Amino acid sequence: MRVLADTNIYISYLLSPHQDSFVLLLFDKIADDEITLLVSAPLLDEIEATVKHKPYLLKNISEQELKRFTQLLKRISEEIPLITTPIPVATRDPKDDYLIAYAVLGKADYLVTVDKDLLVLGKVGKVKIVHSGEFRAILKSSSSNTD
Repeated sequence: MRVLADTNIYISYLLSPHQDSFVLLLFDKIADDEITLLVSAPLLDEIEATVKHKPYLLKNISEQELKRFTQLLKRISEEIPLITTPIPVATRDPKDDYLIAYAVLGKADYLVTVDKDLLVLGKVGKVKIVHSGEFRAILKSSSSNTD
């Protein structure tokens, strides 16, 4: 299963890492070879820029923590090649269009987000766009099917 997670998923984790975190569940599934996590340079850039440009986040997420986290994502993920052509309009919010483009290019099965501008699409091509809570249920159901 190939998965691209939106910036908001990672920011939530960095703000409140806990044992039942969605990101830790993703990491467990990666370790068990059940998921290939996809990242792109623009996604990693957006994570860093979001933290560095919002005082609340910068106050609660140290630069060292952010750097370690993005390095970890690079190590455990498959990086989607950089798109150098114009990205087509796909969403109500043009800032989200790159996520759709990278999910399609990376042959993602799922784009996981909490962003309503993305969730309203439901599916683009073969990429299902799902809320993190829905994806958690998908993961738990696939685990119970293999037990």
